[in-house]
Amino acid sequence: MCLIEIVELHHEIDEHRIFVKRWIPLDAESEIPVVLFHDSLGCVALWRDFPLLLAQTLNRPVIAYDRAGYGQSSAVMQAQPSTFIEDEAKAFFPRLKQALGLTQYLALGHSVGGGMALLLAAYDDACVGVISIAAQAFVEARTLQGIRDARVMFSKPGQMQRLEKWHDAKASWVLSSWVENWLSPAFTDWSLVPTIRGVTCPALVMHGDNDEYGSCDFPHSIADNVSGDVVIHIIENCGHTPHKECQEEVMSRIQTFCQQQLGLRVLCDEEAHEKEGTVL
Repeated sequence: MCLIEIVELHHEIDEHRIFVKRWIPLDAESEIPVVLFHDSLGCVALWRDFPLLLAQTLNRPVIAYDRAGYGQSSAVMQAQPSTFIEDEAKAFFPRLKQALGLTQYLALGHSVGGGMALLLAAYDDACVGVISIAAQAFVEARTLQGIRDARVMFSKPGQMQRLEKWHDAKASWVLSSWVENWLSPAFTDWSLVPTIRGVTCPALVMHGDNDEYGSCDFPHSIADNVSGDVVIHIIENCGHTPHKECQEEVMSRIQTFCQQQLGLRVLCDEEAHEKEGTVL
């Protein structure tokens, strides 16, 4: 198993102090990193051992960061706008990408982070591949009911302490940002579909068949609307966190995707350059 160097630091992006963690194989097969985008209540720490295992399995760097207002990043004073998914992909991450010195990357996101990853793949030619895990594609009744149930659960004694463990004093803002946005009338017509038609890089779309926050209409909608090569995988007897519930299966699918889809793309790029008289 390859040796991994772990680096933690903060980057100043506009008025925000953003926490970033890197897992770097000491003898990586590829320097193109996987960038992780967390879910609505998530942060770097809540990926747990997934980034380390991913770096070891793929033998390439993995980068995760806490969005502004989450985890170890600085607090946000104002309410999160209903455009937060597109804002992260179109406005904020490009500045972080510049700070990180990334010229190419593979985007991997869970839940709402999956939506951000897919939008990045549509907007940014530097994204060479995208992996969505349990991503929402539009607003579905099951999603809203799951959020309402979670709101009731977090109102019970002791439950907010679960969020405070990861987000400290920002926990109330994190929960409110999730609940208030998704249940807002302004969010009713939100959809990834118009934008992800611009995704031309290879895509892997994974979803649990028992996902409490969205039916399998989500992955099928994503697969039907992206423009590049797409692999869809529905995981049986799995809920909203496949990378934790079915980690071995998810890791195997990601490894195969990278070997077959991304490897094929690199080969095609090399052949194209050879025809032009230039070899990568």
